[in-house]
Amino acid sequence: MADNSFSIDVAKIRERARQKMTDGPVTSGYKRSPEEVIEVLNDVLATEIVCWMRYSQHAISATGIDRAQVAAEFTEHADEERDHAMRAAERISQLGGDPDFDPETLAKRSHTTYETFDDNDLKGMLQENLVAERIVIESYQEIIRWLGDGDVTTRRIMEQILAEEEEHADDLMDLLGN
Repeated sequence: MADNSFSIDVAKIRERARQKMTDGPVTSGYKRSPEEVIEVLNDVLATEIVCWMRYSQHAISATGIDRAQVAAEFTEHADEERDHAMRAAERISQLGGDPDFDPETLAKRSHTTYETFDDNDLKGMLQENLVAERIVIESYQEIIRWLGDGDVTTRRIMEQILAEEEEHADDLMDLLGN
């Protein structure tokens, strides 16, 4: 019968921690290239900023009989997209990278696009945001699969963000009456 008891060599862990202090949170158990993860997260950051800007613009410009309900939902989603961006930026920094907030490259790096509509085209706004959420959901699922067990912390952050993006898609479906 195999021994499945838990055992670690704390003395070795302490020694490695002291030898590699400048690596911050990246330990020998980290199985991804921090540079690659930083690059992917900078694209996530750009995507979330573009989504925040699109939702914010739609919340402000929306008019019509259903404006209050739709604008409130857009505002809530915008706040959450901004939070997602900051979580990605914080993780980039933890991994030793620099979050890329460069306005000139945001739209190019984003997985989604920034589309505007006539102020009274609430259905168009809702549909465009739903398309964007579906793009993000599929992209983030791929990122999570790629990360696997190689960077559990980033994977968990992405899983939390993914769950909120799926909730956004569900909210938009409800508002569209689907």
